Amino acid sequence: MSNLGKLKPWSPSIPPEFFSLNISSKLSTNSDDIKESSKDFGKIVQKILPAAVLYPSCVNDIIDLIQFSYDLSVPFQVAAKGHGHSIRGQAMAQNGVIVEMNSLNNNNENCGVRVSWESDLRFYADVGGEQLWIDVLRSTLEYGLAPVSWTDYLYLTVGGTLSNAGISGQVFQYGPQISNVHEMDVITGKGELVTCSKDKNSELFFGVLGGLGQFGIIIRAKIVLDKAPTRVKWVRMLYDDFSKFTKDQEYLISIHHNGLDYVEGSLMMEQSSLNNWRSSFFSPSNQAKIVSLLSQNKIMYCLEMVKYYDDHTANTIDEELKKLVQGLNYLGGFMFKKDVTFVEFLNRVRKGQIELELKGMWDVPHPWLNLFVPKSNIMQFNAAVFEDIILRQNKPTGPILVYPTSRKRWDDRMSAIIPHEEIFYIVGFLHSSSGIDECKILDDQNKEILNYCDKVGLNIKQYLPHYNTKEDWIKHFGKKWHIFQQRKTQFDPKKILSPGQNIFNL
Repeated sequence: MSNLGKLKPWSPSIPPEFFSLNISSKLSTNSDDIKESSKDFGKIVQKILPAAVLYPSCVNDIIDLIQFSYDLSVPFQVAAKGHGHSIRGQAMAQNGVIVEMNSLNNNNENCGVRVSWESDLRFYADVGGEQLWIDVLRSTLEYGLAPVSWTDYLYLTVGGTLSNAGISGQVFQYGPQISNVHEMDVITGKGELVTCSKDKNSELFFGVLGGLGQFGIIIRAKIVLDKAPTRVKWVRMLYDDFSKFTKDQEYLISIHHNGLDYVEGSLMMEQSSLNNWRSSFFSPSNQAKIVSLLSQNKIMYCLEMVKYYDDHTANTIDEELKKLVQGLNYLGGFMFKKDVTFVEFLNRVRKGQIELELKGMWDVPHPWLNLFVPKSNIMQFNAAVFEDIILRQNKPTGPILVYPTSRKRWDDRMSAIIPHEEIFYIVGFLHSSSGIDECKILDDQNKEILNYCDKVGLNIKQYLPHYNTKEDWIKHFGKKWHIFQQRKTQFDPKKILSPGQNIFNL
C-alpha cells in the first residue's frame, strides 16, 4: 500500500518510527484512503478522520499495530472496520488508525470459512471475523448446513454483528448470533491474541460478545451450524388493531414444538411504500387491495412469519402452517403467501439495496433508531410513538419494525443489554433521508421518542446504542456497568480500542 499520493497532514499521535515497522508498507496516509475509511452507512458523522489506515494481510499485522500503540507512553487509538454499517461513527478513530478488516480476505492463509464436526459440538464453522454473513451462508450450504441465527441484512461482517448482538426474526427461536458462538480468537487492547470460550478465558469471551468492540478485535469465531432447509413458506397478515397484532405475535413466538422459524412485524401507513427495500413481497393486484384498506386507516400492522421446509417435509408444510394460523385475528382476506428458496428469503434485503443503489437512494444519511421495549410498555409505546409522534411527522422515510422476542435465549453474562422482562419488543426506525435538513428532522424525531420514553419511564434499551454522556452509558448498562468497566481495565487498560463508541473517552 503506497503512502504516496494525496497525503494527509501528518498527525503527531502516531510517531514517525512506526513507519519503520514491518507493517509500514500496509499502512496508508493517502487522503483518499483516509476519507473512504471514515465513511459509514449512517453518513451522519462526517469529520472524524484517522491519521492512517491499515490494510492487514494477516492477523500478525493487527497484533503488531496494537502492541506498538500499547507500548507508547501516549498510545494512539485503533478501530476495526468491517463492512462499515455503523450509523454514528462507531468504527471511526480520530487521529488514530482504522483497520480495514476485509483486507484479510486477500490472503488464503487466513481463516476464511471452514466447516468441521466434533462429537460434543456437532457441526460448526470456523469463520474469520472479517467474513460477510452472506459468504458464511454460501460456504456452509455447500455442506447442506447453515447458521441458525441471522441479521435481516447479510452483507455485514461476523466480527461486527457479534460485537453488538446480531438480531432478526429468528431470535425468539434460536437466540441472537452472540448466543450461537462456541469459541473466538480475539486480539485484546494489549495486543495479545487470546482464544476464549465459555470455559476458557470466559471473562473475555462474555465481554466481547455484545461488547461494542471495547475489549478486543474478533479474529475468528466458531459458529453453531445446523442442517439447512431448502425452501421457506413466507406469510404476511394485516391488522388494523395493535392489540390483536401483538397478541398474535406473542402467541406465535410461544409455540416451541413444531413452531415457526421467524416472526417479525412492521407498520404500514398510507404514504409508505408497501414493497420497501427490505423485500418486495406484494404483487401489484395485492398492493391495490392494501392501498384501498390503508385509505380507511391511518396506520396498520403487518405480521410476518416464516416456516422452513425441505423435501422431507414438503408434503406436510401446508397443513402445519394452517394449524399455526388457526385462531389468529388478522383481517379476513388479508393473508398473503410466498414460497421461496431459503437463500432468497435470507438475502431478501439485497435485492432492495441494488434497486435503491440504481436510483441513487442507498448512499444517503440513515438516522436509524433501534430500541428494545418491554412487553408491559408496548401498548403505551404504540399510542405515544407510532400513533402520535410518527403519524404527526406524516412522512414515510423507511421501514418501521416491531416484533417480540424472549430473553430466555440470551446469556446475561454477555455484554449485550436487554430489558429485564421475559418478553420484549424489537423496534427499528430504519430511516433514510434525502439530505442534511431531512436528516436533522428525523434525528429530532428520534430524540423526541427517546425523551418521551425516558420521561414516562418505559425502561427501553437502545440497540446499537449511541450516547453523548458517561451518565447515559452508566444508565444504559445498569448493573452491568461495573463489570463492563472491570473488563475494560483488564483487556484494554489504555483505552486503545473502538474509541468511536464514545464510552470511555467522553
